[in-house]
Amino acid sequence: VQLVESGGGLVQPGGSLRLSCAASGFTFRWYTMSWYRQAPEKEREWVANINSVGGNTNYADSVKGRFTISRDNAKNTVYLQMNSLKPEDTAVYFCRAEYFTNAYWGQGTQVTVSS
Repeated sequence: VQLVESGGGLVQPGGSLRLSCAASGFTFRWYTMSWYRQAPEKEREWVANINSVGGNTNYADSVKGRFTISRDNAKNTVYLQMNSLKPEDTAVYFCRAEYFTNAYWGQGTQVTVSS
């Protein structure tokens, strides 16, 4: 099982990034996919999730209206489009796959929002 995040980097406040998480080794289309983030010296926090068929999405209040989660089951990939980025969005972003008692994490990708 592998979840590999990509797309992180350094961006100025107000900018955009698109994160990707490529999955392999399990039946991706069955799994609810989520994005979490962890800032330095803070607890990991949930950011957004999307159900298995992509028809239902949920967002943390801190990112609602700025971030969009989506998935492509044909490509076994989940995305996080991040717009209007703020310095407080700086964190390592992780994707998570969950199906009943099965749960997998990626290794994370760093997002830094700074001028």
